[in-house]
Amino acid sequence: MSPVWKISVALAISTLAAPGIARAGDGPFGWLSGDWYLTVGATGLVAPDFEGAKKYMLSAQPIISLGKAGPEARFTSRNDNISLALVDDGGVRAGLTGKFLFSRSSDDELKGLDPVRWGGEVGGFFEFYPTDWMRARAELRHGIRAHNGFVADIAVDAFYDVTPTVRISGGPRVSFASANYFDAYYGVNAQEAVASGLSQYNPGGGLKSVGLGGAITWKVTDPMTASLFGEYSRLQGPAADSSLVRERGDRNQFMVGVSTTYRFDFKM
Repeated sequence: MSPVWKISVALAISTLAAPGIARAGDGPFGWLSGDWYLTVGATGLVAPDFEGAKKYMLSAQPIISLGKAGPEARFTSRNDNISLALVDDGGVRAGLTGKFLFSRSSDDELKGLDPVRWGGEVGGFFEFYPTDWMRARAELRHGIRAHNGFVADIAVDAFYDVTPTVRISGGPRVSFASANYFDAYYGVNAQEAVASGLSQYNPGGGLKSVGLGGAITWKVTDPMTASLFGEYSRLQGPAADSSLVRERGDRNQFMVGVSTTYRFDFKM
């Protein structure tokens, strides 16, 4: 069984079991009643123009997280995608997650390649705390419209409160993907090879990247936070072997940016 499918099975079991664990009232939708939170925000960052690119650009991304209020979350990361927690007891969280994907045009280094349409990814997440100062999180998502593959992300972060309002954190990241994902973003078929001048490439699935990330987070007020973050990843396997990366891109991918979030509490 491939690493992607192993993670898929684990996350599917966690997500399917979540409603029964999270249910707090009578009836099939009893768990909906109670206190909820909605966290919204935005991120501004400098990152590669596209996955595997050697040129960088300034962009912005939204931050959205929804869940039932429970014990205060010990740690959150800007890498966490849009989430709906169905289980949240302070030590373990699990539920649904999603990610918006921007389109990729066929300009400059991508000229001659088929464009990638905008779309998204939906799936499940599971996170837990092996110690009081460390969190591990895994996400498994399936592409919609932009690609038809699976992506699995795993991140482990250690965190330390320098002051009551300032926290530093960081740790390793690893990502896997299926052949359909790699084909959409890294594949070069015969027609594209002729049009682009790149070597033909038909990828399989496997390890996508490994890297490190870190952040400094400031709790401005009780519901508002701001952070400065940096990430480094090195493309592996089918991504690193792509002619797009080998002939026109770079295996080393860097990212730096700032973000701010605000939390709203409400009842259902």
